[in-house]
Amino acid sequence: MTLRRGASRRAFVVAGVGAALALGAGGRAHAHGRHPFGRYGSPATRLDERTLYVHPGGLGDHTTVQAAVTAANGSGHTLVIAPGTYRETVAVSAARTELTWLGASEDARDVVIVYDNANGTQKPDGSGPYGTTGSATTTVQADGFTARDITFANDWLRADHPEITGTQAVAIKVQGDRSAFLRCRFLGHQDTLYADSLALTAFARQYFAHCYVEGDVDFVFGRATAVFAHCHFRTLERTDLAGAPYGFVFAPSTAVANPRGYLVTDSRVTSEAPDAFYKLARPWVPGSDPTARPMLTVRETRLGAGIDAVEPYTNMSATYPWQSQRFAEYRNSGPGAEITVPANRPQLTRAEAASHTPRTYLGDWAPWSREEC
Repeated sequence: MTLRRGASRRAFVVAGVGAALALGAGGRAHAHGRHPFGRYGSPATRLDERTLYVHPGGLGDHTTVQAAVTAANGSGHTLVIAPGTYRETVAVSAARTELTWLGASEDARDVVIVYDNANGTQKPDGSGPYGTTGSATTTVQADGFTARDITFANDWLRADHPEITGTQAVAIKVQGDRSAFLRCRFLGHQDTLYADSLALTAFARQYFAHCYVEGDVDFVFGRATAVFAHCHFRTLERTDLAGAPYGFVFAPSTAVANPRGYLVTDSRVTSEAPDAFYKLARPWVPGSDPTARPMLTVRETRLGAGIDAVEPYTNMSATYPWQSQRFAEYRNSGPGAEITVPANRPQLTRAEAASHTPRTYLGDWAPWSREEC
């Protein structure tokens, strides 16, 4: 499900919930004809004392996700979130470790956490704009976070705010180690998914499996060690630009001391835009870390025609050319993967590719063992 030209992002995310949340007589709720919390129990039949239930109509322990997060003080809690659109910002502090969020219907389109702050949006207290980090709809700083079957979105639109030049609008910023997202969706435009860490010396490991991510400019970015397996990345149409490039899928900012950056494997990149209007990646060397050496490996992934096959990489700054960074590919397919200028498409050898796998990136953490849970 993708945003079409002229459609409102806000209408899009709400439509994703659609018929999933039906409140009947007497306040009874059903998700696809089932109990609102699906197979995950209810406040009356709680899975355990550390499980909390969120329902927008009041049938759970809390009506907002943030209220449930606040109540889940300590470690090892589970939030079961009923179908609905939760228009709020949510912050998970570093103290709330081993927290799990479960979309009750087991369909990410039904549970949407969304807000509409951008970098340049002014704070209500008059203290200035939110900035990129502050724009995030959801922020996760805790280690051991897991989310299944949930949509994280930022529905801020450039067309609605021509007065704002800081157009970064983050759906989620993830900073904790051992953060796993299974069958989730990430919706936004610029800077949709911020896969980062708490500090330059913290090499946070993150795992995204069977997820959908869409956007236009740098919509997967940050310095985490992040594995994207069996994911779908979708580049959006733009009506505010006359020509290419419309944007960039990845913008890693890996710390120079980190031997592992972003790994994309067994995935696909598709586009709503004209052919070759998107770059696969550009390196981000932020002012806070001028020594960064961004790393991205894309392997065994289908690159659609929306990716510029001749020049798939470009610079964010001439001071830090992409050729000096750690960009590589291996056995990709599709029109966007065609090698026409070999110098523009650094390829791994078979021996080199052996060290670019989910296991080598994530070490002693094997989150894929929980994918079917």
